[in-house]
Amino acid sequence: MTDLVACLSSGEKSWGHVARLIKEQGWSKVFLITNDFGKNNFKAEKEVEFVVVDFQKPVFELIEDIKKGLKGKITDLEVALNIVSGSGKEHMAILSALLKLGVGVRLMAVTKDGVREL
Repeated sequence: MTDLVACLSSGEKSWGHVARLIKEQGWSKVFLITNDFGKNNFKAEKEVEFVVVDFQKPVFELIEDIKKGLKGKITDLEVALNIVSGSGKEHMAILSALLKLGVGVRLMAVTKDGVREL
């Protein structure tokens, strides 16, 4: 199965979506891009790896931090990506970091019919 990369920002209302996405699919690995608050407070039912960043940093620094956190850890040529949680700046940084790492992305979301590719 594919690795999942998801943004887990400080808006806790979107955390339920991310938790369901993790729970309802058999991902190879799950990487959550988050801050210290997310790492300390998010509870997943499966094993996840937190890539802790400071979302207040400028976007170019954020991109580098995410790249460093993911480099050498992704198991395939593409990842499933979920950016329901977070801001546009955070989403751009994650997408840029993934593309700079040379991996493709498939956007995934939880729908009333289960986990689906967008």
